[in-house]
Amino acid sequence: MKHWLVKSEPFKYSWEKFNKDGRTFWDGVRNFQARNNLKEMKEGDLVLFYHSNEGKNVVGIAKVVKEFYQDPTTEDANWVVVDLIPVEALKNPVTLEQIKAEESLKDISLVRQGRLSVMPLKAEEFDKILEMGS
Repeated sequence: MKHWLVKSEPFKYSWEKFNKDGRTFWDGVRNFQARNNLKEMKEGDLVLFYHSNEGKNVVGIAKVVKEFYQDPTTEDANWVVVDLIPVEALKNPVTLEQIKAEESLKDISLVRQGRLSVMPLKAEEFDKILEMGS
């Protein structure tokens, strides 16, 4: 199993809306590196849900329930989506400042490539963020 982090601006698609929907396809990715990360996601992989711009914090855990397929919001074959379901909210959202202050997380893409919207995490990085949010 691999671990991931996806970013969404809360005013566009919030954790609350995701929970209300119960399932969504992760669309709107228009960066090749992020697209390649979507293609790497496998059913059962766990995903941290991050609110970007407003809040700037990890708020919950999701799971991949369908591997990549053509993004239904565009006819451009370059772009794909995966289906995600919410698993659980973090007890305490983990802020970007907390992540940046944690030595063991200094190399994650969220810190190094702030604009990347879909990124892999090592198991220990994923676990550390969960620990920080419990």
